[in-house]
Amino acid sequence: MFSRALVRAATPSMGMVRITQPLLASATWYSSQHEWVILDTAAKTAIIGVTKHAEQALGDVVYVDLPVVGDKFGAGDVFGNIESIKATSELFAPVSGEVAEVNAVVQSTPAIVNQDAEDKGWLIKMSNVGEAPADLMNKEKYAAFCAEGAK
Repeated sequence: MFSRALVRAATPSMGMVRITQPLLASATWYSSQHEWVILDTAAKTAIIGVTKHAEQALGDVVYVDLPVVGDKFGAGDVFGNIESIKATSELFAPVSGEVAEVNAVVQSTPAIVNQDAEDKGWLIKMSNVGEAPADLMNKEKYAAFCAEGAK
């Protein structure tokens, strides 16, 4: 369960500090392809999933194709597909790293993405995560990005 995650957050005046925050607090980052990522920079790990915005746009999710443990991806690489009754969409890695775990629940019960995309519906965990790309957005910037796209 990831309703609370121990994460590292950068603050300009204090450097890196350890904080505990809800899953989608300011330490969660978002990509323009509508994936979210929680980074633990000290452990070089990440948890990745699709955003609620993406889940709502997709509609009822019926199939999720995820990579296998050990697969390596660069930031921006396609790591799988998500299929709904409306469309099939590619899943993009918001950071580089190696797949350490896949969410078996999502593979056996894809509807969990619709029920809880930003917690129980996480897709993969990565290890050996590289630097976060500069184009990742915080929650506020992502909300503005989604609002702009809706116009």
